[in-house]
Amino acid sequence: MKQSETLKSEFTKTAILLVIVLISVGGFWLALRAALRTEFPLHAVVSESMVPTLQVGDLLVVQGVVDASEINAAPETGDVIVFRKPTDPSEFIVHRAIDKIHGGDQWFFITQGDNNPGPDSWKVPESDVIGRVVGRVPLLGYLKIFLGSPWGIALFIILILILLFADYIPMLREKSKT
Repeated sequence: MKQSETLKSEFTKTAILLVIVLISVGGFWLALRAALRTEFPLHAVVSESMVPTLQVGDLLVVQGVVDASEINAAPETGDVIVFRKPTDPSEFIVHRAIDKIHGGDQWFFITQGDNNPGPDSWKVPESDVIGRVVGRVPLLGYLKIFLGSPWGIALFIILILILLFADYIPMLREKSKT
């Protein structure tokens, strides 16, 4: 087999492997979203507002809530929920539901971080609730935080390119020696 054919064969095998890995990860993500009934089943803690219950860098498993009346709202023992910040819907907050009010046709939640001196200044409508926290993995959230940053995205792309061309580089060196 010629060296160029070997290069193509190795490149093809690596590309196929990467496609399989990407499809598997995508399938896992879709299955996780379906099983937990939320668009955002994983969330990373980025502030100290929930210390000591949650630490910065914890990866949270979030389960969607079908009926907001099922959310337990009580100081100290209420469910920890993830919700869109009322003043900035692109930002997610992780706080405890300490009270709930039925107003009109929906529930509103009063929330508070366990490490904060008082309740938040807003009422969270049930439509802004992503879900309740059902599990956590310490420190793994740092990976999610990093991969969501510009440096993390760049590193991820570079790693994929290295994996694609890793088999190519030694063969090119051998070819240049001959």
